[in-house]
Amino acid sequence: MKFSERWLRSLVNPALDSTALSHLLTMAGLEVEALEPVAAEFNGVVVGRVVAVAPHPDADRLRVCQVDAGGGETLQIVCGAPNVHEGARVPCAKIGAKLPGFEIKHAKLRGVASAGMLCSARELGLNDNIDGLLLLPADAPVGLDIRDYLHLDDTLYTLKLTPNRSDCLSLAGVAREVAALTETPLDLPQIAATPVTSTRTQSVEVAATSACPLYCGRVIEQVNATATTPDWMLERLLRSDVRPISALVDITNYVLLELGQPLHAFDAAKLSGTVRVRMAQPAENLRLLNEQAVVLDDDMLVIADDTGAQALAGILGGAASAVDDTTTTVFLEAAFFDPAAIAGRARRLGLSTDASHRFERGVDFAATRSALERASQLILEICDGAAGAITEISGALPQRQPIALRPARASKVLGITLDAQHVARLLSRLHISFSVEGENFRVTPPSYRFDLSIEEDLIEELARLYGYDNIPAQAPRANLTMLAQPEQQRDVDALRAQLVARDYQEVITYSFVDAAWEASFAPGTQAVALKNPIASQMGVMRSTLMGGLMDVLRSNLNRRQERVRIFETGRCYHALADGFDQPQRLAGLIYGGAVAEQWGTAVRGVDYFDLKADVEALCWPLSARFVKAEHPALHPGQSAQVWLGETCLGWLGALHPRLVQQYDLPSAPMWFELALVPLLARPVPRHAAQSRLQPVRRDLAVVVDASVNAQDLLEAMQLAAIPGLAELALFDVYRGKGIDSDKKSLAFRVLLQDTQKTFTDSEVDAVMAQLTELLKQKFNAQLRS
Repeated sequence: MKFSERWLRSLVNPALDSTALSHLLTMAGLEVEALEPVAAEFNGVVVGRVVAVAPHPDADRLRVCQVDAGGGETLQIVCGAPNVHEGARVPCAKIGAKLPGFEIKHAKLRGVASAGMLCSARELGLNDNIDGLLLLPADAPVGLDIRDYLHLDDTLYTLKLTPNRSDCLSLAGVAREVAALTETPLDLPQIAATPVTSTRTQSVEVAATSACPLYCGRVIEQVNATATTPDWMLERLLRSDVRPISALVDITNYVLLELGQPLHAFDAAKLSGTVRVRMAQPAENLRLLNEQAVVLDDDMLVIADDTGAQALAGILGGAASAVDDTTTTVFLEAAFFDPAAIAGRARRLGLSTDASHRFERGVDFAATRSALERASQLILEICDGAAGAITEISGALPQRQPIALRPARASKVLGITLDAQHVARLLSRLHISFSVEGENFRVTPPSYRFDLSIEEDLIEELARLYGYDNIPAQAPRANLTMLAQPEQQRDVDALRAQLVARDYQEVITYSFVDAAWEASFAPGTQAVALKNPIASQMGVMRSTLMGGLMDVLRSNLNRRQERVRIFETGRCYHALADGFDQPQRLAGLIYGGAVAEQWGTAVRGVDYFDLKADVEALCWPLSARFVKAEHPALHPGQSAQVWLGETCLGWLGALHPRLVQQYDLPSAPMWFELALVPLLARPVPRHAAQSRLQPVRRDLAVVVDASVNAQDLLEAMQLAAIPGLAELALFDVYRGKGIDSDKKSLAFRVLLQDTQKTFTDSEVDAVMAQLTELLKQKFNAQLRS
């Protein structure tokens, strides 16, 4: 929000210079993003009156002017501006004047002496692109310093407000803050009821009562739409970066800046029948004031008449009912729209307006009628006219619930001593109503403070008024104890460190994702949609981490990074009947070479088993099981579920060929996504004696059906719990000559070792026979000859 310091000081004038006032506002939570002068530094320029104009004797484009610069002196000045004429009042820089970049001295132009210079706006550093001299009104006082006449000793403030401080999106709101912070008197404009001199009214119906709890309107007849906007209003509008359009429009914009209440003026002659506040009909069309034709959704609020939508409520008016120079009767509207009914609609249509910016955050519903009266007052002063009675329709407005405030709690949170009397003085400066109940307060927030709802909000207000600079910086005093670190659980950082050690890099992506990603990587999942997304491609909450990882992969490939190994930890969001679940996940993606390009190893692309090894390392010291299963985002032949005991951790595998083609990838990346919490569990370390005896190794090769999983055989042998069986591992899979086409050979390494004795050959043979018989009974496995 941008405004003129001079305008602000007309409402509240603390004994602070511009820099100190800027610092005060910033420290109070209203960050001053920019502080800039209205005009560049210059001096020696006064209002001059051109007394006479004569041709230059030696130059067709130059004029010799006689200029009255005040004080009874007449200066001869040579000027080349095409708009100079007798009687014109213009800025006149006298000898010795210092303008931006140069100084005025005695000079001769084509042989004619010139004792000064007549100035354009550009030469004064006013950033005006109009060619020629800066022409001043005919009543400009001759000889008056131009800085005083144009109020150029002014400063422009640009505030970077947080969304919760909608009450400061107006000069009145900022002035209220400054008055409270500095204990300076506040002088807001006095708004009296406009005399009703017309019997004409406009019939109004509010169908969407929840979206529009308050609607006020008034007809003003016999207005002069061609009236000139006064200079004082133009100055304030221009210095707030608002382009003047016409007196009627300028007045509504001015009231918006002054009081924070958006208004709209309809040409009453262009309205037909009853004005209705309703939701838009599906695919209803509307041409807006900016000539943009939009197709409305049924969740958008409109102001309509008997012929259709005439304005997009709370956002922008329609072109069909706009005021123009022929307007003689206006219907002036002021309303309170529920922020939830406005939020996101403007962005959806590619719009951003001052009205939607305010309505989305909350407008003071108690001042709606006053703003309408203020605009009516200005229209009658500037454009004449006769005002009718106000039509007001009100419903269930927001309620301001009382908040309990405990001074003892505030003192503890802020680290300062605040007694009841001090708290009462601070609250009074904010013009907040409260009652005292024993040692505590019962505070009722005003209608314009949508950000006050809990005790901590009030404590923050006390801190702002007390002054953050005044709160002493004290070292904390506490008895510090180390937190218990349970042995049966590891920290997330341990998993991160493990992945980094395996050449992964951690990434952090948005929880807000494109709905198309959800359709690709989690089809069938009901995504949690955002009511007010910050961008169209960030419209839902992620239910999987894969969309963000895939986006990072594509970004790296676009920058010719051919080997990518990334992971992310974060929450995902799943819709439930009564809300949504937020499980924590760990996901990783690998692409390109299995190892970085080097001379010692041949180039090989990553495969399923590279990823499986990484997941097994994450699960260690527990053993993960990998069960063949199909996932809609994974390759049907290269995907599996990951199990840890009886818990399904998640999935791993290669990206589905359909998605590889959809995302235009040269080859398929490998990815995994696991539940984080079960991964953090680990068994408590237990002491076990280390055998000093040599192990005995035997190899067991069996032939089984091709459909049998090696994992099932391993689990069956491990569950047999044979004493002395130290290790079982698959080391070979064979299909080919000597094996039937529907069979395969699996070779296992069997390691036997005891801490007390060495196994004899007969004992080893007995174990191998037991394993062979077990596999034969359960899987019809035959010992390979």
